[in-house]
Amino acid sequence: MDLGFSKVTPTKKIKKWKIISSLLIILLLVWFFHPTWTPAIKNHTNSIAQLKTIEINGAKQEIMIRGVDKSKPAILLVHGGPGCPEISYVRKYQDILEENYVVVNYEQRGMGKSYSFKEDYKGISIDTLVKDLLEVTDYVRSELKADKVILAGHSFGTILGIKAAAKAPEKYHAYIGIGQAGNLWKGELESLEYSLEKAKEKSDTKDIEAIEGYRTLIENKKETLPRTFIVKYGGSYRLIDESSDLIKGILFSKEYNLFDGVKYLKGVSINGDVLWNQVKNMNLPEEVKTLKVPCYFVSGRYDYMTAINTAKEYLDSISAPKKEFVVFEESAHFPQYEEKEKFAKWLEGTCKELKIE
Repeated sequence: MDLGFSKVTPTKKIKKWKIISSLLIILLLVWFFHPTWTPAIKNHTNSIAQLKTIEINGAKQEIMIRGVDKSKPAILLVHGGPGCPEISYVRKYQDILEENYVVVNYEQRGMGKSYSFKEDYKGISIDTLVKDLLEVTDYVRSELKADKVILAGHSFGTILGIKAAAKAPEKYHAYIGIGQAGNLWKGELESLEYSLEKAKEKSDTKDIEAIEGYRTLIENKKETLPRTFIVKYGGSYRLIDESSDLIKGILFSKEYNLFDGVKYLKGVSINGDVLWNQVKNMNLPEEVKTLKVPCYFVSGRYDYMTAINTAKEYLDSISAPKKEFVVFEESAHFPQYEEKEKFAKWLEGTCKELKIE
């Protein structure tokens, strides 16, 4: 008996799934390779919002420039890592800064959107990245018709930043080291003691034993303390979730697509170890002892990624026309994000004091 239902043949089912599969593949490809941009800043006639690739020191590198008024002072941010650029998610944290500054982020050679599958990064070096930074600075000065910019490094970026400020002080109004690197091995012992104390508070015998096991390795300058312990015990971030921000940014931001996410992972895996080995063999306080620009080290009270007391000790040893150690009481390694309103207020007051307009 025919009940009026249409019969679906095996051939029709195969065609249906072929269509669905094709659509899914197309959607995945679009997600992977969709064009990226940074949203315009509306209702401001002199605003700037650019995301583009520029040629720097023989390599293509990605740069994002945003500000409500492009005649305002420029602040150039140097990301950390090695290999951890932040363009994918940084807009949510710098919106206040964009009101009073032109905020510039760039992704370092071989990192994030700046990674190229055609390049060989075996010879990448901190010195090359410093040279890149100086050229990025010149590009920004030219693009914005600015004589000088404010230079702000974060974490690994403070190594590049303070070296650039020492090499070419005439390019910068001031240097800001956020989560400033100092004597690495002294800082690692400080981080170990912090993590050990927190593990003991929780009576975590497994962590206590594991953390203590790194003491001799650190004292002999062989191995640094795994960051998993520092993150677990609140010495990395407390008021934000950086890992979640990164994942969401790669998946959903306008500035990134999935292919950029693949490049991000490649950059970390290839360049992170090469550059980290260079960091382990340097002593920054011995390499940069003098700055000819005002110098500010900014730390979160609970920062043990680049340990706060070691950073303070480094600043005390520096000769500079003006220097200040600034502590944000509720944050760890990301005070510029964790306490973004307070950071913006501090920066505004500092710029007024320095007459940066």
